[in-house]
Amino acid sequence: MDLHILDHRLRVISISKNGLVNFTHPLIKLIFLRNRTRCKFFSLTETPENYTVVLDEEGFKELQPSEHLKVESSIWLPLNVASNGNASSSSQAVGVTKIAKSVIAPLAQQHVSVFMLSTYQTDFILVKEKDLSVVVSTLEEEFNIYKEVGGESVPMHCQDVINGLQKNGKEGRGHFVQSIQPTVHPVVIPQNQFCVMSLDPDTLPSIATTLIDVLFYSNSPKEDAQSAPSQGLDCIKFFSFSLIDGYISLVMDTEAQRQFPADLLFTSSSGELWRMVRIGGQPLGFDECGIVAQISQPLADSDISAYYISTFSFDHALVPEEDIVSVTDMLQHQRKDPAAS
Repeated sequence: MDLHILDHRLRVISISKNGLVNFTHPLIKLIFLRNRTRCKFFSLTETPENYTVVLDEEGFKELQPSEHLKVESSIWLPLNVASNGNASSSSQAVGVTKIAKSVIAPLAQQHVSVFMLSTYQTDFILVKEKDLSVVVSTLEEEFNIYKEVGGESVPMHCQDVINGLQKNGKEGRGHFVQSIQPTVHPVVIPQNQFCVMSLDPDTLPSIATTLIDVLFYSNSPKEDAQSAPSQGLDCIKFFSFSLIDGYISLVMDTEAQRQFPADLLFTSSSGELWRMVRIGGQPLGFDECGIVAQISQPLADSDISAYYISTFSFDHALVPEEDIVSVTDMLQHQRKDPAAS
């Protein structure tokens, strides 16, 4: 298979719920007025705590510093796996499950933290730029690795990474040990049913008012920054919009979906509904390794499809609704016996 290091340098930021009003002007520009910005990678995800924005350096220039804006300090590079005609397995699973064993688990073993962004079209694995040499050396036996430069795919090898950190000698990860038992984070499984959908970019103006309403005006007066979910949570506020290299992806629950014209949004032919597994009891941070693997590995073992969306505070996996009972049992077993995962 081929692994592409895409030609984007990304920032991960959060906007506080009560600070969103300060950023609606640049966000509307980034979402709807593509001819007015050179941003090519943009994703906005609303959770109960905040808004997470992942965007390239051109898009980042649009956002002014503010007390309501938190910026993760790293530059992130998006990786994308493309099957070059040879399916890696007989698995029919989609999403992060396809790359759990070939990408996610090996990087976790090498103490590389990843930030995941699944879309309708594909799965982006974001890694810190400073970790690139470790990423390439870890994955080059399994993949043909290419770096996209100016629209061209250039073959890349470990020795091509200039000034990279050496494998097993990484900064900021503590002493390298052969095996560490990762923290098994608590999970919450809200009751919402979710859809993973797409949209022809040419029809984006047709849903503009609905999208603005859902993104910027959907909070009721009783919803505020203090409305963090509890273990007894029934439903969760979650909406994700991505516009990446001209492709649109939307993740929303069925309640939000009903606000959109049915004939403009499209999903897979099966029209599958998804349930969410929300990972983390406290904000996860950006340095811990193995969080994605904690979920994706057992799903891959059971051949269960999953989309995975990391945000500034927590992670979110979406699994088919018909699999939620078995996934719940699997994760409960994992918490009781972490060594078995």
